[in-house]
Amino acid sequence: MAFESLTDRFSAIFKKIRGQSRLTEKNMDDMLKEIRVALLESDVNFKVVKAFTNEVKEKAIGQDVYAKVNPSQMIVKICHDEITELLGAENTGIEYSKTHPTTIMLVGLQGSGKTTSAGKLAYLQKNKLNKKVLLVPLDVYRPAAIDQLRTLAKSIDVDFYEVDPKENPVDIAKKAQKKAYDDHYDVVIFDTAGRLQIDEKLMDELKDIIKATHPDETLLLVDAMAGQDAVNVANAFNNDLRLSGLIMSKLDGDARGGAALSIKYLTGIPIKFAGVGEKVSDLDIFYPERMADRILGMGDIVTLVEKAKESIDEKQAEKDARKMMDGNFTLMDMLNQMKQVQKIGNLGAIARLIPGMPKLTDEQKERAEKEMKLFEAIVNSMTPWERAHPEALRFSQKNRIAKGSGKTNADINRVIKRYEQSKLMMKQMKQYQKTGKMPPGLGGGGMPF
Repeated sequence: MAFESLTDRFSAIFKKIRGQSRLTEKNMDDMLKEIRVALLESDVNFKVVKAFTNEVKEKAIGQDVYAKVNPSQMIVKICHDEITELLGAENTGIEYSKTHPTTIMLVGLQGSGKTTSAGKLAYLQKNKLNKKVLLVPLDVYRPAAIDQLRTLAKSIDVDFYEVDPKENPVDIAKKAQKKAYDDHYDVVIFDTAGRLQIDEKLMDELKDIIKATHPDETLLLVDAMAGQDAVNVANAFNNDLRLSGLIMSKLDGDARGGAALSIKYLTGIPIKFAGVGEKVSDLDIFYPERMADRILGMGDIVTLVEKAKESIDEKQAEKDARKMMDGNFTLMDMLNQMKQVQKIGNLGAIARLIPGMPKLTDEQKERAEKEMKLFEAIVNSMTPWERAHPEALRFSQKNRIAKGSGKTNADINRVIKRYEQSKLMMKQMKQYQKTGKMPPGLGGGGMPF
């Protein structure tokens, strides 16, 4: 995940500050030096780093942080506010028109994943924001781009505007916009042509489309992996097209995050959407404050709750939760709970959204994934009666389940032990809810993973 290294560095820096009884000019300068190095190593532009550290120091002095007995919380707050400011301060979402379909024009270099992002944006508009969407291909120079967008539109059940590749992109855009108005679409998305590099022909075509259709939003797709080159690309497009926002892709990857922290300050263009995976559903509205929370290791509970609402069957989850709390659940109920959690995302991604949750190592994530697969294989090899009464399994039954799942009797015994520990823990939790008194030994065992 982008910013992972930076998050670790900030956590270490703040831990040092928390160990100080008071903030002095010396330990303040030492902290700012460490922050400066951490930001530069994360590929944040040096001008941005200088402005950030100057602002933190100025605000710390202005709020008389030196005089406070415990200055660490105030320093964290100041850093949080300044990172939010760098990322764009207020959330600048799409301004939807009430009188006509909102036209979103997506631009970018060829090979940056623009067509895929157009499909992701359409999915988000339809499934998360309940908009009626029309996808329009304007890259008539690459038949594969039209086919790709058509396939994406079909896979997400979004309407696709069929085009003649011989027709001029400006004429296509005008006709598509009229259809969107006549058929009462909420959003029309233009997937425009790109080039391997910015040239006059590309810009002239994009400017002609803008003059003919007056899009409400002109969004540039930039790659978080491109580092400071993303800033140069944004400036070049903005000089000619006056961009309204950015979609930053691959924020889930190994990018150091410098582009995201630099681009708004250096270009004035806000990030409006963030690509966080390869699936068509992996595009999120970008919230600067939430991203600042994650960078500083504070988690992001709001996003976690939103993802849970999107992924989990609320009624089923409530029914399963009641069973769990009553201690009357079966192995199948436990498996269903695990599958509901898996819908939200992988364990590492979920852990990052929970405040105070320690970072999972690759080894821990791999072990947890293996345990989940083992659990599922064993439960799926049982009969319904066995899932409800695993404590009554005989040796011959365990042998049959082991052969069916490709596991061992020891694996089956481990699953049963975890199940029994979970039932005991849930009963103790219910007792705690009634009495307010923590039962002795609560905390041993826990959920299977």
